[in-house]
Amino acid sequence: MPPSTCVSEFRSVLHESTSIVAVVGAGLSAASGIPTWRESGGVWKTYDPAAIATPEAFAANPSLVWQHYHAMRERALQATPNPAHLALALLCIPTLLATIAPSAKFTLVTQNIDGLDMRAVQDTAKQYGKDMPAGHVCDVARVFEMHGRVLDTLCTSCGHRDLNTSSPLCPALAKSMLGNADTKIPVEDLPHCGLCGGLLRPGVVWFEELPHHSREIWEIVDSADLCLLIGTSSHVQPAAAFAYEVADHGGKVAVFNIASSEGDEERDFLFLGPCAEMLPRVLFGSG
Repeated sequence: MPPSTCVSEFRSVLHESTSIVAVVGAGLSAASGIPTWRESGGVWKTYDPAAIATPEAFAANPSLVWQHYHAMRERALQATPNPAHLALALLCIPTLLATIAPSAKFTLVTQNIDGLDMRAVQDTAKQYGKDMPAGHVCDVARVFEMHGRVLDTLCTSCGHRDLNTSSPLCPALAKSMLGNADTKIPVEDLPHCGLCGGLLRPGVVWFEELPHHSREIWEIVDSADLCLLIGTSSHVQPAAAFAYEVADHGGKVAVFNIASSEGDEERDFLFLGPCAEMLPRVLFGSG
């Protein structure tokens, strides 16, 4: 049986769910001006992952890697959350989630490194927190940035991790013209740790490295009865396995994406279109 495209049927399943996990990918941020990684003109159409996104690549050519991630940092700093980010942020506020799924808990797992998911949640929590009694804090659901954040830096010597929104991160990167790989920057002019002086690297999870919070995420996936796959083609492990695990133990899986991907025919629901339009409309009847 092909996946359903019926909004009312999906909302009925959503209403009865008790544990919802949303797994999001690059398609969520497309409307914010962040290019997806595998589309025409995306990162992996331009670069070999082994050249920029492994520990070995950084050790061999930190200048090239930093120039590439400098360009990504600049895009992230200039971007703002779009309606899809904000729709998910509403689900992260328990009192708002209860209006469409009264018995559910919600977890957001993002593969994106742009930080927009967390920004949307924090902004939404501040907005709704204004209406709460003095001394109360607006509770939010768990948000796992499993691949780290491009605005984070990680010291290769002392291991200190820091969120750094400086633009540019260092003077030499400002001269790199947002990722001009022909510019060779000396190591001493690349970003260094303010605590120990060690060379900094981008605070993201590279190929060959373990995603953050893996054990916690798997525990949540193991108990979820509804998985929302949003803006992801489900090609990158381990996130690609999450939906199959939910389905294997009897949960439902709903896909929101610009186009159908391999495996979508096995899902319970399929909603095709730009995430920034489709997700708010299906969840809340807006957008």
